[in-house]
Parts: sequence; C-alpha cells; structure tokens
Amino acid sequence: MESASQDINLNSPNKGLLSDAMTDVPVDSAASARTSAPEGLTVAEEEELRSELAKVEEEIGTLRQVLAAKERHCGELKRKLGLTPLDGLKQNLSKSWHDVQVSNAYVKTSEKLGEWNDKVTQSDLYLSASSTLEDWNEKLTQSEAYKKTQETLSQAGQKTSAALSNVGSVISRKLGDMRNSATFKSFEDRVGTIKSRVVGSRENSTDGLHSPSGTGDKPPQDNAPF
Repeated sequence: MESASQDINLNSPNKGLLSDAMTDVPVDSAASARTSAPEGLTVAEEEELRSELAKVEEEIGTLRQVLAAKERHCGELKRKLGLTPLDGLKQNLSKSWHDVQVSNAYVKTSEKLGEWNDKVTQSDLYLSASSTLEDWNEKLTQSEAYKKTQETLSQAGQKTSAALSNVGSVISRKLGDMRNSATFKSFEDRVGTIKSRVVGSRENSTDGLHSPSGTGDKPPQDNAPF
C-alpha cells in the first residue's frame, strides 16, 4: 500500500507544488533558533551573558541540593535529641519576637511613645486636669453633705444590726413564754395522756395474744347442745 500511495503522490498533478513548498521551508539552525539580541548588546556580549546565566542556574541547583541535604541532617539531629516541631515553632516565635524588639522600627516606636507620654504628662492641660480632679475629690470628701451621708449610712447599719438582734431575742423570749404558758402545759399533758393510753392498749392487746384463757393448752369447748 505504501508503494501505491507513493505512486499516487508521484503521479499527482500537484507534484511540482509540493516540491516547491518543501524548498521554501527555511532550514532550522542555531542561528535561527537564537532570539535576536537586545538593543545595545553585541553578539559576543549576548553569548557571554547567556554563559554566565547558565553558570548561575547551575550554582542555584547545586545550592538547592546542598540545602536539602542539610535540612535532612538537621531533621535527624532534632529527632535524636527529642525535639518536636512545637519546640521549633516556639524557638522561631521567640527569635522573631526578639528580632522585632531589637529592630529599628520597634525601638523608634517605643522611643516615640515614651516621648509622647512625657509630653502628655508634662503638659499644662494634663497637670491642670489632675489638680482639678484632686481639688474636686478633696472638696467632696470634706463637704458637709458627704460627711452627713457617711454618718447616716453608718447609723443605718448600726440600727439594722440592733434591730436584727432584737428580733432574735424577741422570738426566743416568745418561744420561752409559750412553753411556760398554762395552755402549752395542758396541751403537753393531754398529749402525754393520749400517748400513755395508746401504749397501754398496745401492751394489753399483746398480753391477750400470748396468754390464752382457760385451763391447760386446750381451748375451751362449747358445751351447748347441738
């Protein structure tokens, strides 16, 4: 079938057009594959830069391999020492916070805040406000209304304690008077009498059950005629 297709192609009327198209295709070479040099660079300079770029890329690959080997070795050492990833995170956070504290931005910010605090506390407005508040506090605590209110609250607390104590003593006294009254004593006597009657009736019923009437162990017979 390949020979037939070749014959068809050779006998095709487009045979000349195909050969012309093949001759028009440019040959792929290194010169054609190379991009045009940037403006201001000669071909020699471009070749030198490309060679340097290749060397740098090769060095980067080598450094990555070395770094990966170092990281594996570091992981093995941490595993042997019993260090967990949490310990490493704590160390990193501590180091980061230390770096922040010693950084120029943090130091400048702390100094600036200290300066602002000094300026605020030493300003006339702050000093006048503080003295005004102190004067108001002193005037309030030394005023007659404040003293009267404090005395009133103190007296109210004392009266409340005394009233509660009196209520307790009155209740105790009322209970004592109730127990000593004739009505309460007569009620206690009645309760005692009822209790003694109930206990006596129970004892009598128990004796009747344990000691049967009649002579001997035989129960009494009914002598009535049939």
